[in-house]
Amino acid sequence: MTLVGDLESTGPVAILLDVDGTLISTGGAGARSWRWAFDTLYAVPADIGAFSESGMTDPDVARGTFRGALGRDPTERELARVLAAYLQRLPHEVATSEGYTVLPGAEHLIRRLSERGCLVGVVTGALEAAAHIKLTRADLNRFFAFGGYGSDSSDRAELTRRAIERAGAILGRRIDAADVYVVGDTPNDIAAARAVGAVSVGVASGHYGVDDLRRAGPDVVLHSLEDPMPGLEWASARPG
Repeated sequence: MTLVGDLESTGPVAILLDVDGTLISTGGAGARSWRWAFDTLYAVPADIGAFSESGMTDPDVARGTFRGALGRDPTERELARVLAAYLQRLPHEVATSEGYTVLPGAEHLIRRLSERGCLVGVVTGALEAAAHIKLTRADLNRFFAFGGYGSDSSDRAELTRRAIERAGAILGRRIDAADVYVVGDTPNDIAAARAVGAVSVGVASGHYGVDDLRRAGPDVVLHSLEDPMPGLEWASARPG
């Protein structure tokens, strides 16, 4: 694998990074926004933690929470209203979250990759708008030229595949998935990367520890984004 650009280096053509638990932690802003949406629309308490798991897409979180809180599946219009209310509240919750933080090594890694000519994209179960709202507070939006989102598909593998296709559209050629790193903090991220044939990198910066991620069968497991990745040691905040 060779990086695009005038600097010779081995490594991926593109790297896709999950948002929540990988790049940032919103300190619960998303959960509070979902709670506000269900309380405002239906006057019911809704704890997404009871009805969803890390790595699920936002539409699936909305459906699962709706079923759990109201005892039935939402109609299409009800789903749209819940998602809209969630997005309406999210900017406020992100902006005021005392627990919001950029996770160790994230900005350094993104900057170094961008400088050396590696395409950097987002791959996340969040709605596209939600992902950018979450990244805006840290001023990280400016580093991402493309991505795959929960608004593209409820299937993590499919939205990862679409992100790779978008990277190819930027370069004007088809990109082999084997030349792409997919970095995430959950077994769902790892499974999606493996399903499309990309290099899967698990990072234990979210709810799952190193051993949990190893059981999902990734190519690489990191404690944090400060750790070096194979072929990208020069981009690490903590060189190997």
